[in-house]
Amino acid sequence: MLEAAELPAGVVNIVAADREVSERVVTHAGVDKISFTGSTVAGRRIAGLCGEQIKRVTLELGGKSACIVMEDADLDAAIPTAVQGAMLNNGEACIALTRLLAPRSRYAEIVERAAAIVGHLPVGDPFDPGTVVGPLVSREQRERVEGYLQAGRDAGARVVTGGGRPDGQDKGWYIQPTLFADVDNGMRIAREEIFGPVLCVIPYETVDDAVDIANDSPFGLCGAVWTADPQQGLDVARRVRTGTFNVNGFTYDTSAPFGGFKQSGLGREWGREGLEPYLEVKSIAMPANS
Repeated sequence: MLEAAELPAGVVNIVAADREVSERVVTHAGVDKISFTGSTVAGRRIAGLCGEQIKRVTLELGGKSACIVMEDADLDAAIPTAVQGAMLNNGEACIALTRLLAPRSRYAEIVERAAAIVGHLPVGDPFDPGTVVGPLVSREQRERVEGYLQAGRDAGARVVTGGGRPDGQDKGWYIQPTLFADVDNGMRIAREEIFGPVLCVIPYETVDDAVDIANDSPFGLCGAVWTADPQQGLDVARRVRTGTFNVNGFTYDTSAPFGGFKQSGLGREWGREGLEPYLEVKSIAMPANS
């Protein structure tokens, strides 16, 4: 793509490197600004290295975003979109809506509807246009996700669908699209970024309770709310502490600033706010009569 765009040689350099080489790039005196997308653990290390040098850094890190379904929501629209938001890029997406917050009054119905979708997502070859969930990035990542699946069971969460490896997929690091119900927000599967096709359904009592649960997270990257009342949706959006939020949808505009609160990162990408970190403001004072 870069070659097709006819960028001059040297404008973009791709270096496949381990941690030692990567840290040398971060700390090199010839590098004035670091922009990093990745895990919170790696981002914390990079921020520390940049802090030692007073070097400018932008971090786009992990997420554990909540999708709040209000009592008056149209479930025919909300649930398919919520599942899509959770399974995006096989669940290996920082903005994935991996916590589905459902009102007690409609909890069983929402779990049933979500399970019917998650349990029938096409799993297979990522080059097949009909595939929705492909393999994870590595053996290590699949083992990590499987560890979370077991942690969820051990904590008392209920596997409604999925929970293992799919049949007939011997090549590639596949995990079944998985739906957990009866999840408490204090469980590891509700607090830590799994980075796999795993969705947790968490019950709530009131709107205030839903907002509190959404905010009770070390992350704050994305989120969504579904409601028949757009003004109520906007009110909820303003109260949830995330850098990006959706009302009755799941999308993002690359002309708008994107980034996270809390451990989801520092600074913003995209839009005017995404360009400003690459600039230095300089003031020059001259005599009035010059």
